[in-house]
Amino acid sequence: MIKQNLRDMKKEATAHALADAAYELALERGLDGFVVDDIAQRAGYSRRTFANHFSCKEEAVVMSTVTFKENHKPPEQVLAAIPPDAPPLDTLQHLLKLRITAEMFRKLRTLLTMSKEAPTLEPYILSLLRKLQFEAQTILSELSRGRYPESYAHLLAGAMYGIMLPLIDGSLNVFLPGETAVESAEAMTFEQYLDTAFNHLRKGF
Repeated sequence: MIKQNLRDMKKEATAHALADAAYELALERGLDGFVVDDIAQRAGYSRRTFANHFSCKEEAVVMSTVTFKENHKPPEQVLAAIPPDAPPLDTLQHLLKLRITAEMFRKLRTLLTMSKEAPTLEPYILSLLRKLQFEAQTILSELSRGRYPESYAHLLAGAMYGIMLPLIDGSLNVFLPGETAVESAEAMTFEQYLDTAFNHLRKGF
């Protein structure tokens, strides 16, 4: 994978500054309570700069879930942290722990709730999930080095989507780091949930 240069990093930082501003406005005013000019003004950029990164405010709001942080590792660093001879399921579990943050799930939960009043958000939420799925698929393919059929990476990336969905829609009682557990026999931590899900995958249900 090609490392990001300084220009790419600045471009990404600008995109996420705009996305964060859009998310803040959506929380404060609701999706219908602001326009693109409000996003650009809050982030300190022009409307033209916004248009260089996003097609609409809905896309910007959803992309705020992938925040730009100094500790947000680029793909090549993620790859370096995974043993090249690791089995694909171990690779996928490691990737989820490295790449998917509690903050991302919290924002996605908020956006899913928001989409009930603003259904125009839905296709962009699905697009983001597909982007994360494609990244996992690409990394799995690169690490497998031809040891497994290409279709295997597709299937495992699809499994990642299936693992994430109950965390986003709240259909399972899983609490994220920093959250207080709800007393229930089915309640589990994020780590426990991942371990359980991957044990099922390893055993083939």
